[in-house]
Amino acid sequence: MYELKDLLKGFSYSILQGVEDREVSDVVYDSRKVVEGSLFVCIKGTNFDAHDVAGDVVAAGAKVLVVEKDVKLPEEDVTVVKVDSTRYAMAFIAANYYGNPAEKLKVIGITGTKGKTTTTYLVKSILEHAGYKVGLVGTIETIIGDTHIPAKNTTPESYVLQETFRKMVDAGIEICVMEVSSQGLMMHRTQGFTFELGIFTNLEPDHIGPGEHASFEEYMACKGLLFKQCKKGILNADDAHMEKVLEGHTCEVETFGMSDKADLRATNLKLVKKPGQLGVAFDLAGSLSYSVEVATPGKFSVYNALTAISICKHFEVKEKDVQEALLKAHVKGRIEMVKVSDDFTLMIDYAHNAMALESLLTTLKEYEPHRLISVFGCGGNRSKLRRYEMGEVSGNLADLTIITSDNPRFEEPLDIIADIKVGMEKTKGKYVEIPDRKEAIRYAIKHGEPGDIIVLAGKGHEDYQEIKGVKYPMDERVLIQEILSEEANG
Repeated sequence: MYELKDLLKGFSYSILQGVEDREVSDVVYDSRKVVEGSLFVCIKGTNFDAHDVAGDVVAAGAKVLVVEKDVKLPEEDVTVVKVDSTRYAMAFIAANYYGNPAEKLKVIGITGTKGKTTTTYLVKSILEHAGYKVGLVGTIETIIGDTHIPAKNTTPESYVLQETFRKMVDAGIEICVMEVSSQGLMMHRTQGFTFELGIFTNLEPDHIGPGEHASFEEYMACKGLLFKQCKKGILNADDAHMEKVLEGHTCEVETFGMSDKADLRATNLKLVKKPGQLGVAFDLAGSLSYSVEVATPGKFSVYNALTAISICKHFEVKEKDVQEALLKAHVKGRIEMVKVSDDFTLMIDYAHNAMALESLLTTLKEYEPHRLISVFGCGGNRSKLRRYEMGEVSGNLADLTIITSDNPRFEEPLDIIADIKVGMEKTKGKYVEIPDRKEAIRYAIKHGEPGDIIVLAGKGHEDYQEIKGVKYPMDERVLIQEILSEEANG
């Protein structure tokens, strides 16, 4: 049992009804999980407002209600706690309920439009190489020791996040590195504790529209909330929006980048080409001074590595640990090299919109491939414009595009392919259509020529294909191994 007054620490509230001096059996925000004696937090969601079922949860046994607006209640022995925002309050209640586990962790929060996922894995890789026990929370999964839990949100609901921190502490984890989405910040999911480090990677217009952010300004302001919730902020000095993101910050500030104004800088960038592999090497200047090589291509790989190094610097990680870990680091579905031949390079990447595909293909062209081959499809029941744009980008940048299927959902794959071809036809790019994704990958591998770079775009870390409401198992890494085995046994 928990004392109610202990759960209500850290935020302002008023008692509308009942007594504060009472015991609580559980903290719940899902009306289906109410048990006798529980505290229920009324959350207003997009499609459902829990204030509307206040009477039902009391009937089910709830003895405390946390509300942000008036609710109709039967005259029963129930305490009603009024707050300005139930989401904000829930973050503190959850932290108190789980014993404020974040106080026993060093929590690193990474926000930005691009690079969050890759950077969290790089940081985990470096810190573990240096001997730390590290947990991870992000877009792909939550990792606690050997346990991998697939993610529902980039930044989980505050209750789930605090529960995760508790499990990490109990598992002996010292550091948690997590992705912090603008939605997560806007919905107060990261309240109730202070980040050791808050990191800003970059900002581009994204997540703007119904159910997300009303404007770019709101999106930017939400990113900036992180720097009112951390002890030290580490930001990309080369991003034009850095000063705006920092407005009203309460943390110490340091920067990284490629320009002279950054505290930690990457200089002398060199492209690295090895059999079946692409990378980039650079020198560090400013607050650190040594050389680094990353086994993924392009300028964005330099920024991701630089961000990770800026973070790990605060944990007294040795130069050798950084260098070794960055060469070995592996992020599922993010420019993930899969070795199939010494003659050509094949990679899997999550690029599933025109902006991401253009950035990736432009980067790969810098490596002067014999041919650049793009294999992709587009999701069903999504924007046709995305299909036209991706077709046009691939047609303009790739030497050969293999148009295939990617989560057709409730649409016919050939209809989606027809939309992609509308964009392709605006270009002079060569293409073939192979709706079966495994056969499309087989074609790319069988026809690979020395010096080619082949990109399997769109699926990334996903290990399924969604067709007519069913998710069928389909992992491109498995498909590649099956193809290699089938071809070898011919």
